[in-house]
Amino acid sequence: MTTQQDYRERITIEPGKRGGKPCIRRMRITVYDILSWLAAGMSHAEIIDDFPELEEADIFAALYFAADRESKIIRQVA
Repeated sequence: MTTQQDYRERITIEPGKRGGKPCIRRMRITVYDILSWLAAGMSHAEIIDDFPELEEADIFAALYFAADRESKIIRQVA
């Protein structure tokens, strides 16, 4: 399982890919895509069935990335 420390190894940002949005392991699947699928009620297994190039650790990396970004926003506001 991906930890909060090593999620950064799975999230990549490339200016010319998907408009510079954070992606999973240089693929064209964004963090936003994964979060949207989870919000729509898809399970980890369903996401991986639909996108077999993903690993469960990628899903956890997207969640850690979102949590980390949220905590940074809160700190900036406070």
